[in-house]
Amino acid sequence: MRILHTSDWHLGQHFMGKSRELEHQAFIRWLLEAVNEHSVDAMIIAGDVFDTGTPPSYARTLYNRFIVDLQKTRCQQLIIVGGNHDSVATLNESRDLLACLNAHVVGGVTEALEEQVVVLKNHQGDPGAVVCAIPFIRPRDVLESRAGDSDTDKQQALQNAIAEHYQKVFELASDKKLPTVATGHLTTVGGQMTESVREIYIGTLSAFPASAFPPADYIALGHLHRAQKVSDQDHIRYSGSPLPLSFDETSRGKQVLLVDLEPETPPQITELDVPIFRSLKSIKGNLETIQQALKQIDDDSPLTTWLELEVSTDDYLTDLQKPIQNMLEDRHLEVLRVRRKRETNSTSLQSESKETLDELDVAEVFARRLNDEELDEQRLATLNQAFNEILSNLDEADENDKKPELKDEKELMV
Repeated sequence: MRILHTSDWHLGQHFMGKSRELEHQAFIRWLLEAVNEHSVDAMIIAGDVFDTGTPPSYARTLYNRFIVDLQKTRCQQLIIVGGNHDSVATLNESRDLLACLNAHVVGGVTEALEEQVVVLKNHQGDPGAVVCAIPFIRPRDVLESRAGDSDTDKQQALQNAIAEHYQKVFELASDKKLPTVATGHLTTVGGQMTESVREIYIGTLSAFPASAFPPADYIALGHLHRAQKVSDQDHIRYSGSPLPLSFDETSRGKQVLLVDLEPETPPQITELDVPIFRSLKSIKGNLETIQQALKQIDDDSPLTTWLELEVSTDDYLTDLQKPIQNMLEDRHLEVLRVRRKRETNSTSLQSESKETLDELDVAEVFARRLNDEELDEQRLATLNQAFNEILSNLDEADENDKKPELKDEKELMV
């Protein structure tokens, strides 16, 4: 049978204040066509369906409409597991209703382990594979905290608890005597992250070793936005996000994965490229170099190209606005961020003094603040871990009052 593996849709995301609604609409349309074209029997979404725990109404509408429309395709089996951005309550609130549409939702770890075991049918209607549908695991799901443990002890205890949970679910699945797929939403040791990925610090565990996964035929992972194998093992994969969620994700294409499973045979994995629905480009150099690069951009696409400019200059950012606006006149381009090139030597002090908070993200501000202190490596590691743990637990505000997209873009996408 054939399974399509995808993850990290982040429905409802605002990219530097801009909605991704039109891009998500285009992706879902393409995906529904792809499942028919490639004869997909079942689909797995490995976490972070939504960007926040309280997604805007249009994101919920896209989600629900997609599940309904999937029933009109060849692929009528869907498994959705929660990610660290997802609210367990939000995903589970419609779980029973969506089950009537052949969608099995596991918002969070459940006490009844059998709820995380799902049998999938092949195109002939026979059992073809069994899925260990394991979502993002929070420490309270699998571990009781104990006073007096060292950081090392806590990390090892949590790693063991997560591995034990995987093993228990896998043992239940193994009884089905079918090819086995396990899901997960976490960081693995050696995984390549991008600017848009928030580090997951589950208690004190920052990365899960590939060797701790059970011996499933295929492991479908989410959380890292760059598609990749884990520890060079072909059957352990991150599908990556279908849309670039930061400018540094544009250097590689996006994809979903087609996984063909047969008994007692290694899975056959095909990388299916996702089209670019909106171009994101990062341009670096002085004003003259940037102007030449802008001339090379084809801006005939339906959606406005979004730009990040890193300018080599000592001028204030406000002094750059007019020449940049002149470059963009009558172009289907929009600059979302202008940054100044940063130097690392002492001659950059005067330039850095002109830097504004608009040029930095939260992590960069914290890193700059730490650099002002004389701290040993252990203290730095502890502070960075605490900072990332706080970030990972922050609930983002509801963004129902988002700015609408330009009307002409919506018309062009119809």
